[in-house]
Amino acid sequence: MALALFDFDGTITFKDSFGDFIAYAVGRRRLITGAVLLSPMLLGNVLGLISNWRAKEIVSTYFFGGWDARGFVELASKYSRERLPHLIREIALERIAWHKQQGDKVVVVSASIDLWLADWCTDRALDLIATKLAIEDGKVTGRFSTRNCSGQEKVRRIAERYDVKSFDRVYAYGDSAGDKAMLGMADEKYYRWKRL
Repeated sequence: MALALFDFDGTITFKDSFGDFIAYAVGRRRLITGAVLLSPMLLGNVLGLISNWRAKEIVSTYFFGGWDARGFVELASKYSRERLPHLIREIALERIAWHKQQGDKVVVVSASIDLWLADWCTDRALDLIATKLAIEDGKVTGRFSTRNCSGQEKVRRIAERYDVKSFDRVYAYGDSAGDKAMLGMADEKYYRWKRL
């Protein structure tokens, strides 16, 4: 059996699910207003003054902090089943199906929030490793309860969950700098769907 590791945003999808979920949850007008208000922080991120994970957490807190957790989970589930399938690349579905036919363990490893990926993965019998949002007293805080699942954190979380050496072969699929550490642990690696 092989282990097949797939990044989600930009690899399985053609569009980032984080921004797409925000638009789905709060509407495009509020998304645009929030982007304007958060623009100094976003500029700081572009200039390397604020880390990607911190910028993402600030955005998450701005849009989702204080939401009722039960309602948020229901909305994320609805998004996962109704909206997410429209963002998926055909090549990704084909490759996932190929791995499943081989009997491989297929895992989505994503910096995105687990709540809006969970149902999509469950419906396809895929394991999921992703960033988790903190929930306190029945409310979403917007902060992360885990480290942002990107870069070396992807490798750490994979190794924490699987005995990688027990697999005959490891495949990895990614599209950004945040996937390079994961690609580095694979026998067969694909970057933006081209074999390296």
